[in-house]
Amino acid sequence: MTQTAAAFTAPKKQNYWTRLRRNFQKHRSLYLIALPVVAYLVIFKYLPMFGIVIAFQDYRPGKGVLHSDFVGLKHFIEFLTNPSASRTIINTLRLNFFSLIIEFPAPIILALLLNEVRFGPYKKTIQTLSYMPHFISLVVVCGILKDFTMSTGVISDIAVLFGVERQSMLGNVDMYLPLYIGSSLWQGIGWGSILYLATLSGADPNLYEAAVIDGAGRWKQMLYVTLPTIVPIMILQLIMRIGSMMSVGSEKTILLYSPLVYEKADLISSFVYRRGLQEMNFSFGSAVGLFNSIVNLVLLITANWFAKRTTGESMW
Repeated sequence: MTQTAAAFTAPKKQNYWTRLRRNFQKHRSLYLIALPVVAYLVIFKYLPMFGIVIAFQDYRPGKGVLHSDFVGLKHFIEFLTNPSASRTIINTLRLNFFSLIIEFPAPIILALLLNEVRFGPYKKTIQTLSYMPHFISLVVVCGILKDFTMSTGVISDIAVLFGVERQSMLGNVDMYLPLYIGSSLWQGIGWGSILYLATLSGADPNLYEAAVIDGAGRWKQMLYVTLPTIVPIMILQLIMRIGSMMSVGSEKTILLYSPLVYEKADLISSFVYRRGLQEMNFSFGSAVGLFNSIVNLVLLITANWFAKRTTGESMW
């Protein structure tokens, strides 16, 4: 009886380090492949987080992090009470909201349309043409946009034909946002569709056959078979996009905006760039950057919670 009980005794649970060592021995090649990525994250993402402390200091490079004066929440209060704070927060949310409702569904629509194309050469040509703008440097794209929208540019010439007054379009506060979003859509729509096309390539063909047998046409197949196939990846992308709403657009804004359009173009990130780097107020810039990151974290957690409650899909 004792021997029988011993035979069915659960194996002794190993500690974490023993299991990690054995797992490393078993999958050594996978760990080695992941090592550069882990090193990148540690060096460039986690170690710099120790610099957050200067957001609570009156940091002076000559004194260093350890000897700069501690000022608590001074820089956070200074930002939130600054007349530019509400403007930059509203502009950041406005830009990312319109980018979300216009740029986010565009690659999905393109992927659904390309998935319905049956003529191979035509499909590949469209894919290639839509991918190409992604590989153009953002600096080059912004330079082209500036040249084309200046008062003597190509786009301005076309606009004049439709009765629009000749002007520098990027200097017009009402035209800045459409030009910004339109150029981003042109540059990113093709590249953004790759993920959805890759997901659709793994769709079960039996589902389409069953839909045809049930009498579903092309529209019904796309609606009830194709679209549900990419819903999980759509939700994941949407959560990630919402979680970075306060940070998206910094580089392009700095390259395109001017004091003429600060009213609607100045974002939190561009405001930090001017105050933190150009004016060398590093503590203030760090404080605003930390505030930005906290808001992004709240948005990410909220979007993930809402997606999980409504669709059952989430990042964690």
